[in-house]
Amino acid sequence: MPAPAVAESPRQAEVRSDLAAPLEPRFTFDTFIVGKPNEFAYACARRVAERPSSPGFNPLFLYGGVGLGKTHLMHAIGAELLRGGKVSVAYMSAEKFMYRFIGAIRSQSTLEFKDQLRSVDVLMIDDLQFLIGKDNTQDEFFHTFNALVDAGRQIVVSADKSPSDLSGLEDRLRTRLGCGMVADIHATTFELRISILEAKAAASGVVVPAKVLEFLAHKITSNVRELEGALNRLIAHANLFGRPVTLEATQDVLHDILKAHDRRVTIEEIQRKVAEHWNTRLTDMFSARRGRAVARPRQVAMYLAKQLTSRSYPEIGRKFGNRDHTTVMYGVTKVEQLMAQDPAFAEDVELLRRMLET
Repeated sequence: MPAPAVAESPRQAEVRSDLAAPLEPRFTFDTFIVGKPNEFAYACARRVAERPSSPGFNPLFLYGGVGLGKTHLMHAIGAELLRGGKVSVAYMSAEKFMYRFIGAIRSQSTLEFKDQLRSVDVLMIDDLQFLIGKDNTQDEFFHTFNALVDAGRQIVVSADKSPSDLSGLEDRLRTRLGCGMVADIHATTFELRISILEAKAAASGVVVPAKVLEFLAHKITSNVRELEGALNRLIAHANLFGRPVTLEATQDVLHDILKAHDRRVTIEEIQRKVAEHWNTRLTDMFSARRGRAVARPRQVAMYLAKQLTSRSYPEIGRKFGNRDHTTVMYGVTKVEQLMAQDPAFAEDVELLRRMLET
């Protein structure tokens, strides 16, 4: 079996800037935080970077939601390949591919455009879903795809959905995209978001309390880009004004982001979150048990129910095992007193409140 063309290429390592966008130097494998939702995609990307055009890995198709790391992995592949030398890499968005193709048609230089694209060792196209409905561009990409794969060159593609779910792409293109390795990146877990924030905070040199990181990881759940952006803003604020990062400062600095994530809180959610925080059973919220280990979390849940919902004292009481409204009033007052006396307890309650306001 002949060696892949990537290994044989005599040219020096280069990013084809005449064709494509530059690689982002921050996006490397070393700066990519790996967790369960992305470990398979990460492993596939490493494999392609180490052994491009390996059987079963050409093309490599990465898919997942916005801001989960697809672009990071593509840039990391490019950086790793360039470090190995003797390879040319072209990275571009599907939108840029289309505009370059249209420009070539208008300038009557389509042959030159095709020759340039098909001369690279590694072609990476980001956000392929942009080509949906662009039939002529899809046709050109299909032929470029075939020419590169047939020549033993590596193709890496990303999209927001798997090839089979990209309705609007030509069937022949969907089939070719699915014939290599398809790797999805799932939505992040709380643990992965914490790891990402910890690594980012450590690299910044700014002390960010664990409670702030936990708060952000609970509040911003769908988009790693937005999560990192929020932390960047906090760090910049701390550096500019020389102030420590606190929960209060976080709420002030990120008020617009947090407001966008606001939603209606239910008493059931409050009870569940408080029970998890204090490691008690959810049923203790409704039981007749009065021990301090049970009563205190129950009172905190009552206090938060009064703060975060529009329910009256009698309505809240009914949600806590049909307790009298005076019991709820006492619980709320007790929590307020404890918060005034114990800063650590107040911080716990405040953290819970902010987590629930997601």
